[in-house]
Amino acid sequence: MCTRQLKARPATALFDEGVKRASAGRPHRCLHLALARRLLHIRAVERALPRHPLTPRPTDVHGRGLGKLRISVTDRCNLRCRYCMPREHYTWMPSASLLDFEEIARCTRVLASLGVERLRLTGGEPLLRRELHVLVEQLAAIEGIRSVALTTNGILLAEQAHALHAAGLQGVTVSLDTLQADRFVRIASRDGLLRVLAGFDAAIHAGFTRMKLNTVVMRGYNEDEINDLIAFARERAIEPRFIEYMDVGGAVDWSPALVVPRTEILARVQAVHGPLRQLHNRDGSPSDRFQLPDGFVMGVISSTTQPFCSRCDRARMTADGTLFTCLYAQHGLDLRALLRGNPDDAALRQSVERRWSQRTDRGAEQRLALADRGPLVSAEALLANPRLEMHKRGG
Repeated sequence: MCTRQLKARPATALFDEGVKRASAGRPHRCLHLALARRLLHIRAVERALPRHPLTPRPTDVHGRGLGKLRISVTDRCNLRCRYCMPREHYTWMPSASLLDFEEIARCTRVLASLGVERLRLTGGEPLLRRELHVLVEQLAAIEGIRSVALTTNGILLAEQAHALHAAGLQGVTVSLDTLQADRFVRIASRDGLLRVLAGFDAAIHAGFTRMKLNTVVMRGYNEDEINDLIAFARERAIEPRFIEYMDVGGAVDWSPALVVPRTEILARVQAVHGPLRQLHNRDGSPSDRFQLPDGFVMGVISSTTQPFCSRCDRARMTADGTLFTCLYAQHGLDLRALLRGNPDDAALRQSVERRWSQRTDRGAEQRLALADRGPLVSAEALLANPRLEMHKRGG
């Protein structure tokens, strides 16, 4: 086969041909081995390209495109973390109001046609939703979706990691705020540290290579464990991300005094590891990433003191089908009514496109500008309107 013929063929076909010939020991074995190695990279690039190159992506009033969707599959959780669900009892969404998997997939197909390429399954605690791997498989097969990931507290991860990986889940982020058992109970109001640690190990064993560790840093609770958590993540080749305590719905105990700002987080890391180099943010991630002198990478999500509203390209869908365009938004778009009242996706697509095009949200920046800043919503207001809770909209 001449070089001109090789170049004319698709990269995936060349790769398969190269492996086949090299393994069979046919002539030009070295050439085909080299092609196989080179085209591994080309195949990866092909898979990463958007699958809707001609579909116009709507932009909001500030020019931000729609690229990511966080899907809450349940509002229930098996922990009571102080920064999210500090009360013991909550009003849950009725089961009949929740979108089923087919409805979630239908909404996702519509949003994929508008430019969404990356999905993240959240809760509450998403692993409480039965047969979640079935939904993962459906979402991973949708045209235009490049990535399906999951954020979990890790309590149930050990039991489900293999099924989720086999279904096509690509990334897992596990929340872990402390490595000390007594502190875990103080922060989460439940015992569970050993189960979370087992979840990390099970996910790694299942084959996940895109793993992150999320830590909400709270003064007086865990700010002295930042470097211990970096060491834990390094041992497992996981990227740790440290999150400023946010004043979102549900954080009724929030106060500025409990926030450990980005500057202090970085100072604590540099005091142990030396100077950090900030990396370029390539995909609009909320995390600013920093490289330690030895090459290890960590992140900081500084929504409270240095918001990233200008690059936010994510929408959030609650378990009962309400679409929010900002974590701080007071009102959303009822997709469930559109789904169940109309078999045609055109109305659904038009409604989402219109809502995104009218989007003006810069919630975190507006909160930062307040002179007298306290909890976003009072406990009384949350009881009157549970939809304002962060755990209902996939924080």
